[in-house]
Amino acid sequence: MFSHQRLKAQRQALGYNQSQVAKALGISRMSYSYWESGKTKPNQKNLKQLADLFQVQETYFESEYPIVTTYLQLSDDNKTKAEQYVDQLLQTQLEAQQKVVQLFAVQVLSDVALSAGRGESLFDEFETETVYSNVEQSGYDLAAWISGDSMEPLYQNGEVVLIKANGFDYDGAVYALSWNDSVYIKKLYREKNGFRMVSLNHDYPDRFIPYEDQPQIVGLVVSHFMPVIGG
Repeated sequence: MFSHQRLKAQRQALGYNQSQVAKALGISRMSYSYWESGKTKPNQKNLKQLADLFQVQETYFESEYPIVTTYLQLSDDNKTKAEQYVDQLLQTQLEAQQKVVQLFAVQVLSDVALSAGRGESLFDEFETETVYSNVEQSGYDLAAWISGDSMEPLYQNGEVVLIKANGFDYDGAVYALSWNDSVYIKKLYREKNGFRMVSLNHDYPDRFIPYEDQPQIVGLVVSHFMPVIGG
């Protein structure tokens, strides 16, 4: 690959200015300045003229020139060692690239924890924070933290739960529910006079919410994940 840095360095080393080089090559100073800035590069004819003027080989202006010239000065044994070392470097680089995992950002409500326990306060002002998942998440309207262990083993404390904002669809689904200034994540069953909240963890008893308390369905829980640490 043509190196405009090596072209400029050699011109300066020989004490030429850009106008002098351009005049010797029969081109405009602007055309030459484009070579040194990397905007364009000389064609094969110009490259030969430059090599003659600067008293170097045409390959001198290639970015790989220092590596190649050094390699050619090595003994056969050292050439073999150099080739093996380069192969090792390339293999290490490829392995490192394969380990790179793409992360996907998710905006989570900072002030709202969906209680998988006794219930958490629902704040009036909602701020968000960014967490990362190693899987792209979709099909949800909002995300919030899970707090507590009443929905274990499926829903873990510290996970992020993804919610599709809608009303009650069917019994036994897991919903986010707002009740008495608290927000819960539970299995819901609609009964004659209210909702029955059921935990997956059998250490927690069922709870009944009368309709007169005006519980609000935040939405259906569609997915959950543990954020990637260090994202």
